[in-house]
Amino acid sequence: MAAIKLYKPTTSARRKTSVINYKEFLTTDKPFKKLLIRKTRAAGRNQSGKITVRHQGGGAKKLVRQVDFKRNFPEGFKVLTVEYDPTRTAFISLVSDLKSGVKKYILNSKGIEVDKKYYESNEIQDGNKVQLKFVPVGTAVSQVEYQPNQGAKLLRSAGVYATVTAKDDGYVTLKLASSEIRKFQDTCSCVISRMSNDAHNLVRLGKAGRSRHMGIRPTVRGKVMNPVDHPHGGGEAANSIGMAYPKTPWGKHALGVKTRKKSKLSGKFIIKRRIKK
Repeated sequence: MAAIKLYKPTTSARRKTSVINYKEFLTTDKPFKKLLIRKTRAAGRNQSGKITVRHQGGGAKKLVRQVDFKRNFPEGFKVLTVEYDPTRTAFISLVSDLKSGVKKYILNSKGIEVDKKYYESNEIQDGNKVQLKFVPVGTAVSQVEYQPNQGAKLLRSAGVYATVTAKDDGYVTLKLASSEIRKFQDTCSCVISRMSNDAHNLVRLGKAGRSRHMGIRPTVRGKVMNPVDHPHGGGEAANSIGMAYPKTPWGKHALGVKTRKKSKLSGKFIIKRRIKK
């Protein structure tokens, strides 16, 4: 079966629409109720009620799955299901602790199999949680920690992975999905293999309604506004923005601006910045 499902072109929107063929990957469509929580959506607003992130709001109602990013299973775990998570692009798996029987959700990486048992070891096997110092150079990893025992913070989206490029003096160098090359402590953990649902970037929404279901509101270009509403606004017909560089609605530089603070302590671990696209 194909990873991407196409529809018959019964309408102009259907002709351009594609979705993930979930029947190929998922084993159930019923989540584990004890690990579901209802979270209030802010729709891009801060604690004062002011919009700080534009173009967010509405969308389908979602229940948040409580995912265990630390994956502490001293006696190992058994994979029970592969499930869809409406709040993230990668799939998740319901697992059972072999010692206590407690059920938890973990992120699903490529190669994890249902009904298979996994143990805490430094064996280089798809789906295993391993410290970076035991991973051979050239291996693809995901779900990487910033600090030891902190829980996975990086590489948690669909299909992403980093490549181990070097090891030296208590640190391991990774080439991240953003093309940034960065050093991590070799006691930080990672998961072998790339993340699941690697066909996610091939999906075409096809129509505006699917964006609205995702909680994405319409975006209006600044150059079609009036001058009072945006620095790019005004003019007759299709003109250029008429300035040396593009600006935000508030007059700040819009593109190519460095936002990372030079005094940030973790900057010393970055060997090479990401390549700008």
